[in-house]
Amino acid sequence: MRKSLLYFLLLILLSPITPAQDNFEAGGYAKYLFSTSEYPQLNERLYDHIIHSRLNTKYFFDDSFSLTAEFRFRSFFGSSIKKIPNFSELIKTNQPLLDMDWLVWQSQNTVGYAEIDRLYFDYNANDVQVTVGRQRIAWGTSWVWNPTDLFNPLSILDFDYEELPGNDALRVQYYTGAVSKIEFALAPNRKKNKPTSAALISYNAFDYDFNFIAGIKNNRWITGFSWVGDILGAGFRGEVTLQEKPERLSEYELLYSQFELQPISYSNNNIFSFVLSGDYTFPNSFYIHTEILFNNIGVKKFSGIFIKEASETGMLSPARLSVFQEFSYNISPLVRASIFGIFNPNDKSKVIVPSISYSIITNLDLYLIALIFKGDQFTQFGDYGTSVFARIKYSF
Repeated sequence: MRKSLLYFLLLILLSPITPAQDNFEAGGYAKYLFSTSEYPQLNERLYDHIIHSRLNTKYFFDDSFSLTAEFRFRSFFGSSIKKIPNFSELIKTNQPLLDMDWLVWQSQNTVGYAEIDRLYFDYNANDVQVTVGRQRIAWGTSWVWNPTDLFNPLSILDFDYEELPGNDALRVQYYTGAVSKIEFALAPNRKKNKPTSAALISYNAFDYDFNFIAGIKNNRWITGFSWVGDILGAGFRGEVTLQEKPERLSEYELLYSQFELQPISYSNNNIFSFVLSGDYTFPNSFYIHTEILFNNIGVKKFSGIFIKEASETGMLSPARLSVFQEFSYNISPLVRASIFGIFNPNDKSKVIVPSISYSIITNLDLYLIALIFKGDQFTQFGDYGTSVFARIKYSF
């Protein structure tokens, strides 16, 4: 299956499209990322390099039918490959249904990893749009945490993957108006009882966009709603979800007992999460963005130990409460500086992320960013150390 998918993609990309070259679009980028990191578990600084290339293609069979295929390749060099156990597994993108990734090579010092992260047919007929294949289905309205995004929740700390992962899914959208629609999506999964299926109703009222969702994820029902609008020129967004409580995951109880901790308490409560988000841009380009996330069953201490179970149960964070704050400013038309942080008020851990971007020339950009994690051991952010990155990117 994996080889046939690769041959299929190569056939599309390499075959001459002589009948109508205008029907074919191609673009992408190449970038180099350097990083230096310190982790509490290691007594030495790590230096790493990533060469990352991406090719985006789209072929229009006619005005209503198209095929999108997008491919990326990353080659890793540096000390993390030797020092971090199972490094090649950690860099892989989750493949919920079809394996469309390849470990091209692996040695003591380098790893090559390729994947197809978009491969889908898209059909438009009047008010109906049908999309089949690996695609991104983004239902959330907030910019940091998206509990209503049942298919592709984002991670703001994954700064080097702008496109974000996709999902193998069937998506049907029926547009009932210029800014309203009814949507259904189904994402099968090779794991038993893991498919996700949900419906969304979107409409506009009072100059706000409202979305209502209901569906099944992880074999449990989930429902919720979201909105996006503004108050006196400031963006105002939010998301609320309620989902059926999961069964207790007994495989983690031995781990918790070593720290004399109680498992996440599901008791008789369903899982309730909400996000509130607001942002504002001043006339001088100064930008401020605040966002909070609340989980009713989130833990208040040693939240770093609960990260994996929280992820499996559909929580975006193991913490009861999380706070995000961002400030940014255009120093010049070509230079933008930004700093944001995520803070856990209960265990006092945090991550601070300063960055600066510079447009060197057209299509060539320089980006400097640091991830500074602070906190005690076993807190949400206390075990990740500090990493500094420098990236140069050429787009075509």
